Amino acid sequence: MSVTRSVHTLNPNAIRLRKRVGDAVGLTQLGAHIITIMPGHESSEYHRHLYEEECVYILSGDGEALIDEQRYSIGAGDFLGFPRKGPAHVLINTGNDPLVFFVVGQRLEQDVCDYPHKKVRLYTAGEDEAYTEL
Repeated sequence: MSVTRSVHTLNPNAIRLRKRVGDAVGLTQLGAHIITIMPGHESSEYHRHLYEEECVYILSGDGEALIDEQRYSIGAGDFLGFPRKGPAHVLINTGNDPLVFFVVGQRLEQDVCDYPHKKVRLYTAGEDEAYTEL
């Protein structure tokens, strides 16, 4: 399966290597990915969704999860769930090896995503996106 390298629009340190496993089996309402984050990098910009839910299962490596401004150690076998309107979060690879995790999230037609550290809100409607100040 091919790997896609992506960098988050709001965080140049959020460099992800992604395998779209959900797309490979025809999922259209759920995004399912295997993500690899190299040491020192982050999964995204610190964020929370107002409508979509997502969950993460750590496959290998070590790191931290910043959740609601609190840091938690994470490693293989840990499961994290982020309900809609839940706390903001981001994963950080603080280890020496790649941090690999399986992530599943909804693919709603419309969502709102807040980036508290950047004081930015993202509105999505299909392929259309618009950023505003919080």
